[in-house]
Amino acid sequence: MRFISITEAVPGMIAAQDVLSKDNLFILKKGTPLTEMVIHRLAIHGVLSVAVDERPVPPPEMANNHVRTSEEFQKFQHIYTVEAEALKKRLNSIIAKNEPLDVDALIGSAMKIVANTKGRISIFDMLHNMYEFDDSTYSHCLNVALICHLFAGWMKMNEEETRMATACGLLHDLGKLLVAQDIIQKPASLTDEEFDEIKKHPMAGYRLLKEQNADETICNVALMHHERCDGSGYPSALVEEQIDDYAKMVAIADVYDAMTSNRVYRGPMCPFKVIESFEANGYQKYGTYFLLPFLENIANTYLTNPCRLSDGRTGTIVFINKHKLSRPTIMCGKEVVSLADRPDLQIEYLL
Repeated sequence: MRFISITEAVPGMIAAQDVLSKDNLFILKKGTPLTEMVIHRLAIHGVLSVAVDERPVPPPEMANNHVRTSEEFQKFQHIYTVEAEALKKRLNSIIAKNEPLDVDALIGSAMKIVANTKGRISIFDMLHNMYEFDDSTYSHCLNVALICHLFAGWMKMNEEETRMATACGLLHDLGKLLVAQDIIQKPASLTDEEFDEIKKHPMAGYRLLKEQNADETICNVALMHHERCDGSGYPSALVEEQIDDYAKMVAIADVYDAMTSNRVYRGPMCPFKVIESFEANGYQKYGTYFLLPFLENIANTYLTNPCRLSDGRTGTIVFINKHKLSRPTIMCGKEVVSLADRPDLQIEYLL
């Protein structure tokens, strides 16, 4: 069991304890799966942290075996490890030694990975298979930078805009390195004061980047990446027109990486489960202009990908349903299974 901030809760986690409100009113039963609606309800009741099952959930042996055993992945894994360590050293030098911010050098880490990932296996497949990496701020920032680089391409951005999106993704969580790590990694329930400290990281990152004379857009993204279009975000409860466009992109990439990455208390979530979560209420929080093309391209990435369904059958994704991206059509042997017509079935994991 591990206590996490309610802002870190994502669909797919399991409540490890009964959840009570500040007034000791019963809200949630132990063992209940967390969904977007459940997480939203907990937040409404002022719940600051929740206990989740931290038993490791290893990926199925068959899942993405063709990726893990490929020469492409072995090369990616090596380059990623080297560049993640280089990024960590550079960021720590900025924080601890007040060394000047060299955005080009930082972006270089992400671009070396992109340049060496040009084969038949996508970066998303690669990232989903980096099980041995934890959810540290460094690897998360690198992941978000890689996702933003691809995202910019999907949005038909030019070279300079793509560079900016990559830089914003890389530096969006810099403020977390300024929060006491005993709070970030605390294994018990957070106090109100500790939760408030965590929520200060956007402003902390903004101020540090300002002091480093970073581009205004990069500063704003650090400040706004937890804002939401419906005004439900923080630190300023901004609404859609007040949020920087790059911050909207980074917010989507940030959440996607958090949900599909490996965690101590759960294995990586299937991309189609993540898409389903975004479809449930994401358009209100993230807007349609960026979210819709992001989800469409994620879904299309897995066209022709083999998968396993929740009833145990295996098949191949043969059609993406544009009206319900999380519910594609699967060819199981000679049977065509439209998940849009089968609410009782879902893709359990990709093979």
